[in-house]
Amino acid sequence: MSREFRKNITGRGASSNATNRYDSLKYEATEEDFDNYAEEQPLLRTEVLKDSSRSILSENKSPDIGFRFSINPYRGCEHGCAYCYARPTHEYLGYSAGLDFESKIFVKENAAELLHEALMKKSWQPEVINISGITDCYQPLERKMEITRSCLQVLAKFKNPVSMITKNHLILRDLDIFKEMAAYNGVLLFISVTSLDPELQRILEPRTSHPLARMKAIETLASAGIPVGVNVAPCIPGLTDHEMPAILKAASDAGARFAGYTPLRLPSSVLPIFEEWLEVHQPLKKQKVLNAVRDIRGGKLNDANFGSRMRGEGPRADHMAQMFQLYSKKYGLNKERLELSTANFQRPGDQLSFDL
Repeated sequence: MSREFRKNITGRGASSNATNRYDSLKYEATEEDFDNYAEEQPLLRTEVLKDSSRSILSENKSPDIGFRFSINPYRGCEHGCAYCYARPTHEYLGYSAGLDFESKIFVKENAAELLHEALMKKSWQPEVINISGITDCYQPLERKMEITRSCLQVLAKFKNPVSMITKNHLILRDLDIFKEMAAYNGVLLFISVTSLDPELQRILEPRTSHPLARMKAIETLASAGIPVGVNVAPCIPGLTDHEMPAILKAASDAGARFAGYTPLRLPSSVLPIFEEWLEVHQPLKKQKVLNAVRDIRGGKLNDANFGSRMRGEGPRADHMAQMFQLYSKKYGLNKERLELSTANFQRPGDQLSFDL
């Protein structure tokens, strides 16, 4: 079912429930439908659903992703980022990539138990596990559910290294675990920043942390001796790409040691949702932004090819890459390469650690 409301819904990034690609039944709502909807539901409440997955480690086989195994404690994300490349995953569950993705959240309540079982298996050879490969592990629900924290406790128990990325300052809640893991070179954290403009952040990423709160998170983590970096992502051509130097400087000033960036990606059902967002929130910039996206995507609005999908192609993409390299060097980022250690991994009950 599709409802084309094209309205600003408080606290949400999407403005409608886009049609699920796998649904045979489609419904186009009228303005009268919207009026009734808005009158009956002034706020769209989050619905928590149980995820019955029997495994927690997802294996990545994409050559342009820098990790093999990841954990995603949640399916769907309350952050509601209008550009989120993970939105289409909700369609496999029978829901829309639009409002459903950010309001119907599946939680893996037994994630810690599943992770413990996976690490106890003799077949598990210790390596870095990434948390938040798809949806954000520190989205608002985590404050109550604490699923991410429970997974971190398991990883710390086994001394299995972890990397993480988030847009939420809630990450500071787990500073005690990060300090423990940093002592044996077992943790690397990234804070993702799209824009330093709080007004743009509020409508583009409605339930993420304020840009200043993210910089404070970097500062606090760095001061505690935790390796931390900034990810300028997504870098949206024609809208936020000009902010890259300022973001890198702010992160460096806060204590970040590492940096990365990713140009905007608009796969499958993300494209119409982002186009709708532009129409609702940035109508005067819509064509400028879409044309700029085409400039880095070979005349198209998306490129699914490995390699180029993560960096873009053409003069504008080259300029973005050069700008990143220039300002990363200027602000002292990426001067070193951090290799997390698996040497301390041990299973409960083992007397000796693995030396790998």
